[in-house]
Amino acid sequence: MFKGWQEHSLSGEVVLACHSGRKVPGDKKHGMSRERELTPDPPYKKKNLQKSEDEQRYREKHTESANSPQPDETWTDVNAVRQKQAPNLKVENGLLKYKLQNAPGIHESSLTDEKSIKVSLAIKSSKGGSDSVEQNDPEPLTIVPMQENEASHEVLLVNSEGKLCEEQRPSTKRQLSTESAAKSVSVRKRSTVKKTQEEFVKALSVARSGKRFSKADLPAVSSCQRKPRKLLISSPDIFNNIDALSIQKGRELRELGVFEAKKIAHVITEGARNDLEKLRAIWIWLCHNIEYDIEGFLGISPKVCSSEEVIQKGKGVCSGYSGLCEKMCREMGIECVSVSGYSKGIGYQARERQEEKASDHEWNAVFLDDQWWLLDACWGAGTVDMENKTFVKRYDDFYFLTEPFEFINSHFPDDQSWQLLPIAISMEDFETRPLRTSAFYHFGLTLLQPTQYKTITDNGETTVSLSSSTPLTFSYEMRQRDSQTGSLRQEEADSSCGLLSVTHQGLKLRLLPSEPGAYEVKLFARREGQPGSLRWICSLELDCPCIQKRQPIPDNPYLNWGLAVGASALGVKSCSVRGEEPVEIGEDGEVKLILETSRPLMMVCELIHHELNSIAAKRCLALQITHEQLVCHALCPYKGYYRLSVFVQDYNSGVGTFQNAGNYLLHCQRLNPSLLYPPDLGLWCGPGIRTQEAGLSRFSHTGAIVNSPRGRCNITFYCTSPELQMHTVLYGEPQGEGHFPLSRYVLLTFTDAKVTISVCTPGAGVYRLGLYGRKASQQDYKPLCDFIVRSENSGDPFPCVYSAWGRGCVLLEPRSGVLVSQTSVSFRVRVPGAQRVCVVGGTRTDLKMNKSRVWEGEAVTGDATQLKLAAVVKDCNDMHVLMTFDVRPQK
Repeated sequence: MFKGWQEHSLSGEVVLACHSGRKVPGDKKHGMSRERELTPDPPYKKKNLQKSEDEQRYREKHTESANSPQPDETWTDVNAVRQKQAPNLKVENGLLKYKLQNAPGIHESSLTDEKSIKVSLAIKSSKGGSDSVEQNDPEPLTIVPMQENEASHEVLLVNSEGKLCEEQRPSTKRQLSTESAAKSVSVRKRSTVKKTQEEFVKALSVARSGKRFSKADLPAVSSCQRKPRKLLISSPDIFNNIDALSIQKGRELRELGVFEAKKIAHVITEGARNDLEKLRAIWIWLCHNIEYDIEGFLGISPKVCSSEEVIQKGKGVCSGYSGLCEKMCREMGIECVSVSGYSKGIGYQARERQEEKASDHEWNAVFLDDQWWLLDACWGAGTVDMENKTFVKRYDDFYFLTEPFEFINSHFPDDQSWQLLPIAISMEDFETRPLRTSAFYHFGLTLLQPTQYKTITDNGETTVSLSSSTPLTFSYEMRQRDSQTGSLRQEEADSSCGLLSVTHQGLKLRLLPSEPGAYEVKLFARREGQPGSLRWICSLELDCPCIQKRQPIPDNPYLNWGLAVGASALGVKSCSVRGEEPVEIGEDGEVKLILETSRPLMMVCELIHHELNSIAAKRCLALQITHEQLVCHALCPYKGYYRLSVFVQDYNSGVGTFQNAGNYLLHCQRLNPSLLYPPDLGLWCGPGIRTQEAGLSRFSHTGAIVNSPRGRCNITFYCTSPELQMHTVLYGEPQGEGHFPLSRYVLLTFTDAKVTISVCTPGAGVYRLGLYGRKASQQDYKPLCDFIVRSENSGDPFPCVYSAWGRGCVLLEPRSGVLVSQTSVSFRVRVPGAQRVCVVGGTRTDLKMNKSRVWEGEAVTGDATQLKLAAVVKDCNDMHVLMTFDVRPQK
């Protein structure tokens, strides 16, 4: 290597300009001499280069030899050509002499006017910029002097690796001798040479055709930002025609028995319009016609490596893919090289040091659109099922011209220059990075934490979080490693070891191992609403030195905590509880969950606790279903964690299964064993869809739970259906002997439009109030809704009501159904259509109608045990009993 060029990138073009001090015929305009100057390309990132003493002497020499330079005289200014630094050159008597320093055995060479001079130069790239000259029989360069009838141009030495055809070269180029075919000499005008400090420079390949890629071929590294893949490939759809043609031609060629790489390359690229489409056709052919040689990899059979054998047998290992890709690309004039290195593929063990092993994989790099790109046809063709030792065909477009910052997560080249990154990463950094699959990038995910593959728990727990650009369904798998062998156990860790919460923005997974040790955690995902299995997206290693002392978390077979990502498709818009963290239950032991819906839904719920049996669990749930909301009341009678799962289906579907819409972790810190809802609650608690369909509205109590501190309450609403007949029933725990039946503690008053349900509880406790209705044409009453009545006191029962007490009848007083003997009682009652109303006991007392059409009067209980309120209605002389009152002796 030239000493003065020790920092220059070999990926640039070397400009050789020779000044002989003689006039060039053909330039009649000025009749002056044209000068040629030897100037190499500079390295990138190198600014403000200082001119060497040799360069200054060289320029002074040229300045003196030109008596009066004309404006058109061709000089290569160092600053004008991006601060190029000249080699150690000097001109004596029309001869250009150059010196190779620090090169034993090499002294001076001269360019003369002979027909050609063969110069043996082999420049070896050295990391760190050390000076060296390779002496292992370099291939000679042929420098052809200018003819008398030629115009003056710069002579550019460009690496072509012997692959340029004569018809591809510009007409201005000189015919190369067969001896210099591996290193071509091209002639270009200076205006055609584009040098920009903001571009990656194409590597100069000095290896002969058929040789392995060497260090001299490495790309220069630029501090500038690469052109992103989306600028080269706006959409995968642009390749639809090329892909289809390549697959079709590949099938036809196999049927015809064509197994020659060159012929195949020409046939499958017939419809390609540029190098990108040619490369795409070759990539598609490789991915669809070559399978991975799993038997060769495992040593069951010899590996298939040669190109012809790979094509004929249709299988090969990674080197078979990369070698064939390189051969076909070069046949089509596309610069392609094979790159060896390490990969996180078959047999990869994150716990092993990769530097201690030889590299295990090969892929390709191609030069397109003025920069290098990476691709791996082996990984693009499919995957390997190591359990069944079979190759699974699954085309993966991700590994076609992959972005380097994504490629580096799974591919680490032997030579770091092929990372194509502004700043190369180390092997240690590569090993500690979390393992991301192509699906990870396909779904547009970003791993927020942890940032390394291996993470250690803090106080027995750690958190994994991802951000997502689109709604996804997530899952995870957690397996513990055997403490002796390090191999993964077959059984998965219990789902209680992880709290997974998913939103439209991403995932949060809280890991709580149940035992100390090492674990592997795999994450899976698929697009929301799409059928099929979830795809593996990421893997992490978890080290848990100690576990956290905590109450057991119930198993969650649905994995996700919080509102399910697919809940919106089921009709659920939002939830009043976030669900990402456990919901702390208050002192009353109760939680209220409200789901906002976009359409009418049905709902069922499940409550799980390790001490709660299925019968008691049903008494811990109360559901209210409306057109726009689903409300779940849940009780937690025991301490610890609960799982509350919600399932929904369309209200009008009538058939089908309920689907999981969300799961919530509840945490109760108080013991409330007696706090349960009444048994046999239906799905329709409180006003909802059923009551609205029956024509009931404007409820005084819009919720399912009615609190009655004094033991009495009134529930009112309005009915728009004149044909609707209603009935109420109160249910509760048996009160023992001496108490009235629960039917005496409910009084239904039905006026023209308003309905009042009066409730008086026999004691403190929780009761179920059932509301039923039917039309005249129906025989049976149907449930409309249930109310949960909580009472903290007791009261007297209402009178016993008979069937004659119908619509429009109103009892104003007495409201109690139990009277005291030997007392006077005031009666006030409204009975529509009655001709006469009276109270019958020991004696009969007729009531009189006032101006408000209310029947009123005073009646004496005497020694009677019961008083009857009766009435005679129109067109009937019979007396009908409306209700009865019990009379008890004074205490």
